[in-house]
Amino acid sequence: MAARDRYSRKLECSRCGNSGFAEVSEDDNPRRQNPGFLVDEMPAGFFDERKSNDPAKYMIRCQCGSVFPFKQRSHYAPGGEPRA
Repeated sequence: MAARDRYSRKLECSRCGNSGFAEVSEDDNPRRQNPGFLVDEMPAGFFDERKSNDPAKYMIRCQCGSVFPFKQRSHYAPGGEPRA
């Protein structure tokens, strides 16, 4: 059985500002066709809208009704971009 990679991802609703950290995990084996993506713990005020084994297709619903994908592009404050 393969090990699982675990990490946290900040969720933030652009509509109401609700935010929190989701605890997620994926299979560690890069040769698997399906990464086995799972949200292990969802922060308060967020719910599963459409579950998927692919983080790009996993949809989240905020308590205000806004729906957004789990995997979004990161936005940085001016001057806060990562250095290459």
